[in-house]
Amino acid sequence: MKNARLTLLATDLPGAAWRKSSASAGEGNCVEVADCAAIQGGCVAVRDSKDPEGPVLVFRNATFSAFVADIDGIRR
Repeated sequence: MKNARLTLLATDLPGAAWRKSSASAGEGNCVEVADCAAIQGGCVAVRDSKDPEGPVLVFRNATFSAFVADIDGIRR
């Protein structure tokens, strides 16, 4: 595997519609998310808003939904 790259970059997801949380304070310490229908089974990609062309984390839809539900439960 010569020159294999194991990191997924935001540029590997052309056409992704990145969005910030509505709770973002606009201070630059944000993450952005995008739906990734192009990846089999669907997923949610997460990136650092300060590095929009940098690496992304990818989660299956169900995993990301459970994460968000847990966060919502903590905030209440």
